[in-house]
Amino acid sequence: QVQLVESGGGLVQTGGSLRLSCAASGRTASSYVMGWGWFRQAPGREREFVAAISWTGERTSYADSVKDRFTISRDNAKSTLYLQMNSLKPEDTAVYYCSAVQGWGTRDAANEYTYWGQGTQVTVSS
Repeated sequence: QVQLVESGGGLVQTGGSLRLSCAASGRTASSYVMGWGWFRQAPGREREFVAAISWTGERTSYADSVKDRFTISRDNAKSTLYLQMNSLKPEDTAVYYCSAVQGWGTRDAANEYTYWGQGTQVTVSS
């Protein structure tokens, strides 16, 4: 099984930046081609898609709410996924989850992903 661990969350003021990381470990992570995704969930709301990236990095997808502010990237050699978040807003406050699934493409539905981290809290204050 692939194990995913998020880090980099914290408290930031409106307009600030954070970079989230997701470290993958396990035999599958080092052996299989993986597509990656970021999702977030605020209290009382459903988990929503944030961004996705293919194994090659050539295909990316973003939710309209974060487009032009967030950037997804990955380092396959390090088995690590990143989410650079700029111009943060209070509406971005949520627990952020990284996810992965074997394959070459990108996906934007949570139920299409096989592996999930436990999440990291991002809080944006005024």
